[in-house]
Amino acid sequence: MNTREMQDEILRLKKDKNVCILAHAYQSQDIWEVADFVGDSYALSRYAASVSQETVIMCGVRFMAETVKVLSPQKRAILANPLAGCPMAQQIDQKMISWLKDRYPEHTIVAYINTTSALKTAVDVCVTSSSAVHIINNIQNDKILFIPDKNLGEWVEKQCPNKQFAFFKGGCPTHMRMRKRDVDQARQLHPNAKLLVHPECLSEVTELADFAGSTTEIMAYARESSEKEFIIGTESSIVQHLQFECPDKQFYLLSRECVCHNMKMTTLADVYQCLLGRSGEEIFLEEHVIQGAKRAIEEMIRLGQ
Repeated sequence: MNTREMQDEILRLKKDKNVCILAHAYQSQDIWEVADFVGDSYALSRYAASVSQETVIMCGVRFMAETVKVLSPQKRAILANPLAGCPMAQQIDQKMISWLKDRYPEHTIVAYINTTSALKTAVDVCVTSSSAVHIINNIQNDKILFIPDKNLGEWVEKQCPNKQFAFFKGGCPTHMRMRKRDVDQARQLHPNAKLLVHPECLSEVTELADFAGSTTEIMAYARESSEKEFIIGTESSIVQHLQFECPDKQFYLLSRECVCHNMKMTTLADVYQCLLGRSGEEIFLEEHVIQGAKRAIEEMIRLGQ
């Protein structure tokens, strides 16, 4: 069975079995082509809640499948590859959050959406990379504890000068591998290219960028720009997707280290095997976890309006 044949079988099976397939933007192009919706982690979960299908296959990492279950507890949420996790989501646990609450009792705890559902039960509000500035500006308290990504938090801090920030020193291993030396080298090789980076990168990278934003925002910027060359400072798959979407433009990866190995675990064959019932892991969460995580997400929605 070749790629096209497997894709055709997946399209047939998902229709016959009434299954919704979600793909995070960092998945490969062959998975994008069979997905019902492609986007960032929160957008995927919102889409899952809006569709009629009762079974959802998540092509992403574990916390994303958990968020689908939180927002759609009546549905079956299946993680296509059970080994696909997020190192950043595992950097902080309930014991650590309790310690942080004792140390920063006057702070509103803001958690990046890239956290486990269990952790979300212990925070005040969640944010995405695209909504963080807006939501934090809408929080009445001027003291903010941002977890777990210190790099994203510091990028937000610069845009919220009226707030006082404290941080947990976590972050995305993939984005932290990109450095100023990579920017210098890429600029030398491609002097006419615009540098687009994710705010999970170190400040030494974001400070040199022409644009910093979420994956969705990076792709929109590249599509809509009149420029013809771009250096992409986020997961490597985005270069491939932009090459398909904008064949008249040139895209270059900021660093050969821009690879999320957890995202790369999920293959087209995993999706196929899930639909046959041979693979994948159904996500189960206790009711108090669902309700606690949902509260933090609903507060994000309220403050984001």
